[in-house]
Amino acid sequence: MKNLFFLFLAVAFLCSANSFSQVRRQSESTTFMLRGEVIDGETNMPIPKVNVEILGGQYTTTNLSGRFAITAQMGDELVIKSDDFVTVYYTVLKTDFVTVRVEKAPGQTAVPLSKNAQKSEPNNFKTYLDSAKFFLKKDAQKSIEFVTRALEPGHNKNISKSENSLAFETLGDINLFWNQPDLAIDNYKRSLQNASNPNISIKLAKAFAQNKSYQESIAAYLNLLQGRLSPYQKVAVYEGLGDTYKAIGDGVKSVYNYQKGLDVAKENKITPKITNLNSKIGEAYAQSGALVEAEVYFDNSLKLAKKENKKRAVSEKNKVADFYNQNREYEKEIKLREETLKELNAMGKVVTVEDEALTSQRQNYKIANAFVAQEKYKQAIPYLEKSIAEANKAEDLVVKKDAVRKLSEIYRDIGEFDKATESYQRYVEVVDELYVKKEQEISQAARFSKEITQKQNRIVSLENDRKLNESRYKLAFENQELIERNSQIQKGVIISLGVIVLLLIFAAYSQYKSVKQQKFANNVLALKSLRSQMNPHFIFNALNSVNSFIAVNDERAANKYLTDFSLLMRSVLENSEEDFIPLEKEIELLELYTNLEHFRFKDKFDYTISVDENINLNNFVIPPMLLQPYVENAVWHGLRYKKEKGLLEINFEKIDSKTIKISIIDNGIGREKSKQFKTENQKKQKSKGMGNTQRRIGILNAMYNDKITVTVKDVFENNEGTKVELILKRD
Repeated sequence: MKNLFFLFLAVAFLCSANSFSQVRRQSESTTFMLRGEVIDGETNMPIPKVNVEILGGQYTTTNLSGRFAITAQMGDELVIKSDDFVTVYYTVLKTDFVTVRVEKAPGQTAVPLSKNAQKSEPNNFKTYLDSAKFFLKKDAQKSIEFVTRALEPGHNKNISKSENSLAFETLGDINLFWNQPDLAIDNYKRSLQNASNPNISIKLAKAFAQNKSYQESIAAYLNLLQGRLSPYQKVAVYEGLGDTYKAIGDGVKSVYNYQKGLDVAKENKITPKITNLNSKIGEAYAQSGALVEAEVYFDNSLKLAKKENKKRAVSEKNKVADFYNQNREYEKEIKLREETLKELNAMGKVVTVEDEALTSQRQNYKIANAFVAQEKYKQAIPYLEKSIAEANKAEDLVVKKDAVRKLSEIYRDIGEFDKATESYQRYVEVVDELYVKKEQEISQAARFSKEITQKQNRIVSLENDRKLNESRYKLAFENQELIERNSQIQKGVIISLGVIVLLLIFAAYSQYKSVKQQKFANNVLALKSLRSQMNPHFIFNALNSVNSFIAVNDERAANKYLTDFSLLMRSVLENSEEDFIPLEKEIELLELYTNLEHFRFKDKFDYTISVDENINLNNFVIPPMLLQPYVENAVWHGLRYKKEKGLLEINFEKIDSKTIKISIIDNGIGREKSKQFKTENQKKQKSKGMGNTQRRIGILNAMYNDKITVTVKDVFENNEGTKVELILKRD
């Protein structure tokens, strides 16, 4: 009766503990939409395009008004960061609107560092790559940073294809070690594009398997077997095939490939691989249920491992002990684990085996499990207590959780309910502690993954820049060849005039074809030339605006203008190589530019930008910065000279499914009066921005069959106001 009473109390306590834990976690996990804004601490101006994220959770950016909305929970850590200011960490403690003030960053970036390094050491690729390999298993970010420095362009620094291949191979090794197989696959592919190497192909196949792309892994390994491989490479390929087939549960093919690899390893006396493959064949047989065959190979691997080194021997004993556990040969398992414990204590350090740390606390726990499986509870208790004590020292919450729970279950089964209750209470505490730790680890892992991806993108950008420079050189070289070929054809035509009419006709045809190619190439070059002229023209006008702020000692306005101007310039330069960009991007650029002009002439005009909601912006493309010169003319030559405050309207209207109309309307002084305000020098010079825009439209229409039409007219009968209409057709 007394025992039943204690049992009832224990069950009631456990139920209440579980209920309390669940309620607490549910209350903590309630999510809500957190809204806020990011503003400059000095000017109180909103800051657009700021990175806002919840550690291990959601990500967003601020809009043009500096505002953001993100899903959050109480206690989450909000991170607000940008290259332009010091990163801010904010703990969410309420659901109210959040205002985050930021301070300007001191201005240190990775680029000046690399430039300084280039001045002192123009070409230190090997040094950087060796440093990357040194930190590969210690600090992933530092390792990737060294690869980045190795690939950065510099004076007198040319990176060969073989060096490029080595750099991306190292990146793949970093990704694979830190369990980022998707990134590893991309990097190994880039490495192979620069230099073919069986070792890299083997790593690629392994990355496919780790990414669970098993069929791609098998295809890559089989393709390697068709080529020439060294004995060690053959063993690695057969072993990789065996691993992949084992992962998909095909035991027959797994054993077959392991055995092929073992034959090659024995023939060439590759001792470490002989041990590994005996062990893996044993695992494959055990997985398939062929326990007798598995035991034969495990015995072989145990004997071979003893001849190698203590670490390898301990690792193999742990693996064979797991096999004995699976086969319910608990006495053999306990004996091996006791030996493992002695050797671990003698070595005095943790031996890492794949995903599991081979520690004394884990071995003690497994020995206790073996005793429990035989219902020898009294013998299991001392090992569990040792496991708990050693897990405490090593701060191993996972093993501690398992051991405390198992101890509670044993006390319950042998009728010691007080101890069972006490142990289960300790178990609940450890679970809560482990839950918090796991949440922190997940958060750190998410942040780590994001930072690694950002560094990876930086390296890809460097590679793309290098390829772009090569393409430009190639284009110039091909153009020169085209000109020389044209000259040769012309000479050939002159000589052939006196030979035969048939040769003359052939030469004329060749000339026609060459001129057509030249015309197309000239159009492409003309477009690039006009785009390159637009950027300096735009930059010059913008710097004049900054100069005017400085002239009136408005340093804060100049700083604000420069900040917004740099954001606009970054977007302009990103699109500078494109003939067309999505209409959505052009509208975004136009909003940024118009906002800058309004910032300078805010007493002169107001503006509106309206976009027909029926327009699918993703369906239309437009040359980059095509609309900016028209807006610039409206502000500088129409609204700036107006005595009262003017109005600038920019409208995007849908005509039909393939056509939209863009209107830029101002109620300024008009084109005729604007001419009167021009200086003599301005009258002699044509507007470079408008002229370049008209030439761009002409060339693009010739190449793409009348894609854009432009009309300019007055708005009012007194010749005041100007209206520019552009008709844009969908390709």
